[in-house]
Amino acid sequence: MSRVLRPWFQAAVEVVLPAHCASCDAQTRRGAVFCAPCRRQLPRIRGARCEVCSEPFAAADAGLLCSNCRGRNFHFVATIASYRANGEIRELIHRFKYNRELHLLRPLAWLLRRNLLDDRLRGVRLDGLIPVPLHALREREREFNQSRLLAEELARHAQIPLRDELRRIRPTETQTHFDRRTRMQNLRGAFILRRMDRVTGKNLALIDDVFTTGSTLDECARVLLEAGARSVWALTVARA
Repeated sequence: MSRVLRPWFQAAVEVVLPAHCASCDAQTRRGAVFCAPCRRQLPRIRGARCEVCSEPFAAADAGLLCSNCRGRNFHFVATIASYRANGEIRELIHRFKYNRELHLLRPLAWLLRRNLLDDRLRGVRLDGLIPVPLHALREREREFNQSRLLAEELARHAQIPLRDELRRIRPTETQTHFDRRTRMQNLRGAFILRRMDRVTGKNLALIDDVFTTGSTLDECARVLLEAGARSVWALTVARA
């Protein structure tokens, strides 16, 4: 289905069929993606958290940096995530990415939209959303890029332009077993821009599903800043 027709089709389905909770499948009021009990159980990040990566702190001290961010100079201003990638949210993301359950795009995009209410974005006017790209071989294998679908949904709801300007030109090995330095070396030169003039002077937000170490987002932000972006933020559905 084309990107133009998708919102109209989704709206028509919601009129005809009753809404159901994305977690437990219980019937919900129209427009709600989670029922009230499931929404209360979602692993929301509350209270004190790292100002750079949103890692929650046990202490009530605000404005601190976690051990992952201390001593590092990321190219993005901050990665904002309102939820942990635990429990049901982790399950929803995995089903969406690996089982191709694309009907889960709506609840995941709803979780992503919560980030726009974060106080770190107060007074910031975002000029564009940039999905973290997959390499063409990986996208062909998966048949879609989950970050692009999430960015499209957020752009539509928040009326922020989608600027799909990053390309991944080099496939990279999985980052799971690499240390911090090796991760950055693994990613160097993996991303390029389609057009520099579309990011110059802009406040941009990278869109991805999960923040883990920040290495991929940092490399994407570096490319954007070197092309003249004014600032780069990152918004993810959840934080590992």
